[in-house]
Amino acid sequence: MIHLLNLLAAIALLVWGIHNVRTGMLRLFGENLRQLLARSFGNRISAALAGLGVTGLVQSSTATCLIVASFVGTGLVDTTAGLAVMLGADVGSALVVLVYSFDLSWLSPLLIFLGVVFFVARERGVLGRVGRVLIGLGLITLALQLITTATRPMTDSPAVRALLLALPDEVMLHMLVGGVLAMLSYSSLAIVLLTATLAAQDLVPLPMALGLVLGANVGSGLLAIIVTATGGPELRRLPLGNFVFKAAGAALLVPLLPEAQLLLRNHVTDAHQQVVFFHLGMNVLMALCFIGFVGPVARITERLLPKPKLLGQGDGPRHLDPVALETPSLAISCAAREALHQADVVETMLRGVLPVMRENDLELAERLRRMDDSVDELYTAIKFYLTQISRDALSERESRRWTDIASFTINMEQIGDCIERVLQDLEDKKIRKGRRFSEAGVAELCHLHERLLANLRLAMSVFLDGHVRDAQRLLEEKARFRALEREYAANHMMRLQDNTGPSIETSALHLDLIGEFKRINSHICSIAYPILEYAGVLATTRIRPSQVAPLDERVR
Repeated sequence: MIHLLNLLAAIALLVWGIHNVRTGMLRLFGENLRQLLARSFGNRISAALAGLGVTGLVQSSTATCLIVASFVGTGLVDTTAGLAVMLGADVGSALVVLVYSFDLSWLSPLLIFLGVVFFVARERGVLGRVGRVLIGLGLITLALQLITTATRPMTDSPAVRALLLALPDEVMLHMLVGGVLAMLSYSSLAIVLLTATLAAQDLVPLPMALGLVLGANVGSGLLAIIVTATGGPELRRLPLGNFVFKAAGAALLVPLLPEAQLLLRNHVTDAHQQVVFFHLGMNVLMALCFIGFVGPVARITERLLPKPKLLGQGDGPRHLDPVALETPSLAISCAAREALHQADVVETMLRGVLPVMRENDLELAERLRRMDDSVDELYTAIKFYLTQISRDALSERESRRWTDIASFTINMEQIGDCIERVLQDLEDKKIRKGRRFSEAGVAELCHLHERLLANLRLAMSVFLDGHVRDAQRLLEEKARFRALEREYAANHMMRLQDNTGPSIETSALHLDLIGEFKRINSHICSIAYPILEYAGVLATTRIRPSQVAPLDERVR
């Protein structure tokens, strides 16, 4: 019993080590890996090589599948290029198995020691992420040694050997077991390494080992389908196509397993290497055979999972991909895109204020006010999505971006509330009472409205690009708008002194609208503050330094 517990603990340590390496690599290179993949979709060969390289780093073809599926789901990449990436990713995973097949026992203590030192020294920095990767690599090599040690007493046990001999020699059963184990461990890499180690200890015969490897590969494809099951049709296309390739490859290889066993026994003496080379050869063969079929399979998945037709306005969340949460840098990009979508809805509301004011359109006013519900819904969805992104997994720049997105969505939500109040005031105090503004008052309100739209577009550009000069321009616009607000309020008071009839009727509404426009502009310009603060060009106070001391004395 103790030997079985030792084996289970060693397997758990192997899975945990692979998880640490995958997580550490994604945190260390997450955004760069995403950019590498995005730049490599020009043709099938470069896409496959990019998939090989990225999977070699993150040590999980499933993780690569989820990253690329997010690209496909958001329309950044077509399914054809994504499938080419996955063929290369499977080869990359097999190469990682080959690396771990060598004797790295001398390296394990050094990796764990250095990893812990780096992680403790700077847990939240780049050094800490490197330390996490080194710890994971050390744990993998240590786990493989422990598996070898734990299985040695089992190989000497007559009862265990008798049990293995009693198992049916059925390749489909072996594939089923391998697939289930891969899904439970969330890693086909761990199962292939485990199978190779057990085969080296004569605990698993070669035919069973090859069946387990085939099943582990198919199981990893099925795992990606399960993980993305709740996503949209575009998101599920890549996992489905990848699973089709894995299942087709396994179906073609099953009849060839006897020949494969004979070939391996004739050219490779070590059982561990036989399993490893079979896994590598299988994935290389699949990549070579199926690279020409990525187009047809992509079209099949697009027909099976068509893009749904949007009903109504479609102003609900569009880009908050739950699968992208596995890759924090990708999740940040999804949240930023959704924030811009929220800003587009706000811009539509703001643009509609002028026709309502000029044409007294009650139907348009009601429709625009209902859009504030969409703004609130998007704000809630983005806020919840951001809370699901681990801040510890983000770099310093990504953490700042997280804060910028949260601040941006709050400002957009508050702008939506202000616009709703403006529309409600226009309905209650102007349209329903049949009142009108003076010509001069309308011209001033239109001018302020025009400046608001221009500033909102500039704010969206600042949020998207983060250019310091644009942020400075936005803050300069705040000062100009404040001066205009004072000028137009004074003009309105002069019209009241001249007993201008329309101005007297709409005086309260006119001043309220100017005040609301000023509040909206303040929320718009607030988007510039984080960028300017990071750049170190933001003053701490608007009070002149020479005036601070006299003010303090007056307070006393």
